Amino acid sequence: MLCPFCGNLEDKVVDSRESVQGNSIRRRRECLKCHRRFTTYEKIDTIPFQVIKRDGKREKFEREKLLNGLYKACEKRPVQAIKLEELADEVEAMIQNSPDREISTSDIGNKVMERLKEMDQIAYVRFASVYRRFGDIGEFIEEVKKLWGKNRE
Repeated sequence: MLCPFCGNLEDKVVDSRESVQGNSIRRRRECLKCHRRFTTYEKIDTIPFQVIKRDGKREKFEREKLLNGLYKACEKRPVQAIKLEELADEVEAMIQNSPDREISTSDIGNKVMERLKEMDQIAYVRFASVYRRFGDIGEFIEEVKKLWGKNRE
């Protein structure tokens, strides 16, 4: 490490401590030439997860956007907030396990709809109506009929 005082490249680490958040390491160093001490910080350089939108554009994955959509779909429904947090965790894990660090919105939407269908069918239909962009009421009714048929079996 380059000494900020004399420019020497040789030093020794006197003390290392992990930050409270656990995302960096603080190191106290002593220059072997001028014997002055200085501090450096080491942290992992992360590549943000990318979401591939329908139009092909890429943007950074934002957990808050996902949660906002889930909360809207589940508004006034008996779905616990912790369940929505768990679903967001599942989606994040799916993205983290992706070898490309990219995932399409269709993969995310399908995962969310699959889980919402199990949690609350009204929330599922609400989410699906926005996600699938039903062209008309007929498409919406067809989706509800599919649910209705599965419930009667």
